[in-house]
Amino acid sequence: MRCVAYCISTSFDLARLSSYLKSSYPLTRFREVLHISLDSPEHSTHEHREGDVFFFPFGTIVCWGLDEAKERQLLQEIHPYEQQHLEMIEDDVFYYTYGEAAKIEDDEITLPEKNVLTKLAFSHGLAQSVKLSVFEQTIQKTIHLTKELPELLALQGNIKLSRKDIRRMMGRLFIDRSSINLHQELLDTPEFFWKLSDLESYYELVAHYLDRERRVSVLNQRLRILQELFDMLAAELNHQHSSRLEWTIIVLIVIEVLLHVMTDILGYF
Repeated sequence: MRCVAYCISTSFDLARLSSYLKSSYPLTRFREVLHISLDSPEHSTHEHREGDVFFFPFGTIVCWGLDEAKERQLLQEIHPYEQQHLEMIEDDVFYYTYGEAAKIEDDEITLPEKNVLTKLAFSHGLAQSVKLSVFEQTIQKTIHLTKELPELLALQGNIKLSRKDIRRMMGRLFIDRSSINLHQELLDTPEFFWKLSDLESYYELVAHYLDRERRVSVLNQRLRILQELFDMLAAELNHQHSSRLEWTIIVLIVIEVLLHVMTDILGYF
């Protein structure tokens, strides 16, 4: 069966989303995570088909046991409750089955039991990973767009950008950096496991498989690079401002000297 994690927006309007889901599906809330059940019998085979979906407040959903058509339908349904929809939806696709012990290898998850809380524990790790992928793509794109700036500074001694362009770039860097810093808590162990510590091993299993710690470390290194770029642009902006003030002062001095010459020496006034 399919298990897919999607990151589709920056966040959800949880109040409105909860109200909609409650009117359409059996809804359960686990702290800040919403869960709906889509269990139904398959009419063609008379077999029971399970379906569980978890909605995380940071714009991520994890679907268990749905087919692709139902997943797309659900994404369309919840679109009005997204905040800042992503242009490129990020997803991680897995398959799962049931067995004696929990494990994950070759993108196949083995669940030890048919329990919603067990799926939720796995889902926390999957949701964090797909959100981390969005952060990674954002930072990589920003670094790629600004990679020529240090080279220009090294070759020419300054950056051939207008003050307006520099301010725009600083604004972009600030938005990217702050959006990730505001979600840093998403990259730690969720508070959900403080009271349900017996489920934390499932979460850690996913975090280890998806290499969360190393990826967070790399992300923080890239954030430091963004900070250095931000500082460099700020220094260049200050340099341009200082240069403009210096030239303004020079021009005023020249005008003052000319007026002095014209008045005291040439006697024009």
